[in-house]
Amino acid sequence: MVSCPMRPIDRLFSCLALFLAIAAVPVAPVRAAETCPFISAQELARAMPALKWSLISNQDGRGCIYQAGRGDTMMLTVFRNPDKDRAGELYATFVKTLGERMPLNAVAGIGDEGQGGTSAAGAQRQEASVVALSGDYILQISVYPIGRRADDALLGPITEAARVAIGNVSKSSERFGNCEWLTAADADGFLDKGTLTVQRTGAGSCMMFDREANTMTVAVIAISRDTVVSMMKRTGPCKHVAIPELGSEAFGEHSCTKGNGNAVNIYVWKNGRQASILFAPVKPHPESGTVERLKAVAGRVYGKL
Repeated sequence: MVSCPMRPIDRLFSCLALFLAIAAVPVAPVRAAETCPFISAQELARAMPALKWSLISNQDGRGCIYQAGRGDTMMLTVFRNPDKDRAGELYATFVKTLGERMPLNAVAGIGDEGQGGTSAAGAQRQEASVVALSGDYILQISVYPIGRRADDALLGPITEAARVAIGNVSKSSERFGNCEWLTAADADGFLDKGTLTVQRTGAGSCMMFDREANTMTVAVIAISRDTVVSMMKRTGPCKHVAIPELGSEAFGEHSCTKGNGNAVNIYVWKNGRQASILFAPVKPHPESGTVERLKAVAGRVYGKL
C-alpha cells in the first residue's frame, strides 16, 4: 500500500491494487527473525500486554504485519509524503474513509493529531484503528480480532503502541526524488511531467505519479525462471503478449477484465530477478491496451537487472 497522492483516494486504491498484484507472485517465505523498525517486540509487549504478537512480515520498511495466537491480525503502516500539505490531504482522506466504517474520536499525544475508533458491535468485520499525522508522515495501526468484539479495551493498547511507533516513522524506507530503475524521461508520453513525483517505495521498487494519480511503477523481486515461465502460461483476466526482444521469459499484460482495465504491465527476467513495469492510468489513456510504447521503458529496466 503507498503514500502521498495528488488525489489521495485514487492514489491509495491504485497502490492497493498494485500491492495485491505483486503479492500474488510466489516469493520465498519471510524469515521469522525480522524486526519491525517502528516498534520493538519489547515495546509492543509493554503497550499491549494482553496479546502476544508475532511479526510475520516487515513490508520493506513501510509497515509491519503481525498475528496473535487466536488469529487476530494487526497492520502497522507508515505513509511518507513529499511535504506536509500532501500529508495533511491524505490524512484527511484516511479519517473520512475510516469514519465511514466506525465512529471516531480525537486521540491526544500522537504526533500532530490523531483519530481512533472501533467498529460497531454488529459489523461483519471487527476492527479497531488509530490513524495519526506527524509532519510528512501518517501512521495507521489497525487490529482485526477474530471471534470477539473490537472495543475500547483493544483500542487503548493500540493507541499506546501508536504513541511509540509515531516516534520512529522516519525509519520508513520510502524516499522521493530519484529511482534506481526509472527516470523522469521514462514517463514522457505516459505521465504529466509538470506534476510528476518520483518515489522509492522499497528496496526493489519505485514509482512515479502525476496529479491525475496516473502511475508508473517498477517492482524487482528474486524469482526463479521456472516460476516466471509458469506466470507466462497462466490464464487470467488479461491479454498476454510475448516480448522476445526482452528475453524469452518477457511478456506483457493488458486489457484486463478485472482490476484496472486501463493498466499495462510488462514482466522481464534476468540474473534470477524479475522486474514488473506497470503503467496504471486512472481512466482510458492513449497507451492503454498496448505494450508497444511501454516496451522502451521495460528495455531500459531490463538493461539494469
